[in-house]
Amino acid sequence: MTSAAAVPRLAGWLLVSTQIAFLALAAWRLGLIAVQARAPRAALSSSWRHEDWPRYTVVAALYHEAQILPHLVERLDEIDYPRDRLQGFLALEADDHATIAAASQLELPDWLSVLVVPPGTPKTKPRALNYALARATGDFLTIYDAEDDPDPLQLKEAAMKFRDEGDSLACVQAPLRIRSRQKTSPHPLLDRQFAAEYAALFEITLPAMVRLGLPFPLGGTSNHFRVSVLRALGGWDSWNVTEDADLGFRIWRAGYRLGVISRPTYETPPGPVRLWLPQRTRWLKGYLQTLAVHTRWTEGMGWRGWAALIMTIGAGLGSAAVHAGCMAWVAVVCLMSAMDRQLPSLSVLGWAVLIVGVAAAWITKYRGARIAGTPYGPLDMAASLPYWFLLSLAFMHAAVRLALEPHRWDKTPHQDDIELIIVPDPYPDAGRAAA
Repeated sequence: MTSAAAVPRLAGWLLVSTQIAFLALAAWRLGLIAVQARAPRAALSSSWRHEDWPRYTVVAALYHEAQILPHLVERLDEIDYPRDRLQGFLALEADDHATIAAASQLELPDWLSVLVVPPGTPKTKPRALNYALARATGDFLTIYDAEDDPDPLQLKEAAMKFRDEGDSLACVQAPLRIRSRQKTSPHPLLDRQFAAEYAALFEITLPAMVRLGLPFPLGGTSNHFRVSVLRALGGWDSWNVTEDADLGFRIWRAGYRLGVISRPTYETPPGPVRLWLPQRTRWLKGYLQTLAVHTRWTEGMGWRGWAALIMTIGAGLGSAAVHAGCMAWVAVVCLMSAMDRQLPSLSVLGWAVLIVGVAAAWITKYRGARIAGTPYGPLDMAASLPYWFLLSLAFMHAAVRLALEPHRWDKTPHQDDIELIIVPDPYPDAGRAAA
């Protein structure tokens, strides 16, 4: 009898604990909105002489990207930085004959070259990046993905940020913005959900965390590193499928800071669910790996590091794990109440979690979307509810894949969206002449 009585008590405590955790997450999101204030775009000094600009290495690790490669090269060639201070690598896997052949037919800028990564395991993006890092001659290094379209002045802003904030700044993250597809896209709602997620993260969460002096998981592209620090840390973890998230916290443990800059990199969304799901599965699997790694020892984290780890990696995993169950429970309660022709019977705490939690998520995305120039309205807010079910599906896939194939890299095929709705830059630009 005692055991039977303990079960409902345990279930009750578990429910209350989950509700309190969701309220804490909502308060965190609202707090970040209050803290975050869009920093003015850094003015690029015209007093820097040509020789003052540090050497910069640009790396794009590609695999099966022959079709999109010409567009990437065009965009990299638009980078506004002294050409004799640039070094660039297209890091291509040895067995990727199609992309190697496509690169050999292109007229590359004189600072950009093909770097063939020899066969080896694991065949992951971080392994290719480490191969390029060993050959980098720049003082700073940045990475781009195949579909990236970086702001031409991004490198100059990063270089000046490093100069102004000193040697303790090891890495800065540029915002990643998802450009809207044409209205004829067969999956516009999914694209817009993806864009709003990015906007909330890169326009609200990360700038606010920097203002609070907290570390954060890096994005998979457009990170700018101090090469000496990156080498001292051993580069990227080749076995972690979200090497970017792991590296952000390793930088913090080593006593360095992370920062953000304002000039963005534009990307395209992954597309339909059949492409979105493997990508999100890989991200969540990598988050599980990162959480497992960084909870094994305490040195260097401090309370700020633990708070950041919990509210980013931990909250992301926890939310994805329970979204579907919570939404299904609310739906059942509402349906049963409707059948009885009465209002849903929820506790005060339950109503608070439902209203405050959903509102905080919507407000964060809306505020981020306005900064990024991404559309996000009432229809998108409503569509976020079934989207959260997809996150739980991806979490279940990630848990299974972590057990069966922990280091397998699920490649996301990139599609170049040539016809895009061009979103005006929300920052006034003083023009390149000032640089």
